[in-house]
Amino acid sequence: MIDGALFKRGMRRLAAGVSIITTIEQSIPQGLVATSVCSVCVEPEPSLLVCVNLNSSCHDAISRTGIFCVNLLSSGDVELARRFSSSESRDRRFEETPWQPLFTGAPALSATLASFDCEITQVIPVHSHTIFIGAVRDVRLWQSDVDALLYIDGQYGVLASSVA
Repeated sequence: MIDGALFKRGMRRLAAGVSIITTIEQSIPQGLVATSVCSVCVEPEPSLLVCVNLNSSCHDAISRTGIFCVNLLSSGDVELARRFSSSESRDRRFEETPWQPLFTGAPALSATLASFDCEITQVIPVHSHTIFIGAVRDVRLWQSDVDALLYIDGQYGVLASSVA
């Protein structure tokens, strides 16, 4: 059996893009920070997946509404990521954050790199998490400069779009 702490330390060495996953339930926007986001396929319909902890603040809302929006964060979004990852600021996550509903109604954060608006097509429970697979219903590219926010070894970092 692999030690869970060792597994976590090893996985912290894998750089991952940072996203905010949003949904809306009864006109109340909800969201969380995630690094477990992945494209699944383009055909027969563009799809992506997100892995959400069962204890996450909006896991149940995503499950109930059947929609989510993946918002890719840029290098300038560190404070936004911190706000969405803090349990203390749960009620203030969408304050001063421009957003607009796309096809499904889930909040797209228009200050981010891109937003992928999805309807859930599959739900796969895996121990402490749920994998939500969503068919992409709308995509918005908000920024032309692509300096992605990364998370590695417990810290935020930046990947610029051009390499010398």
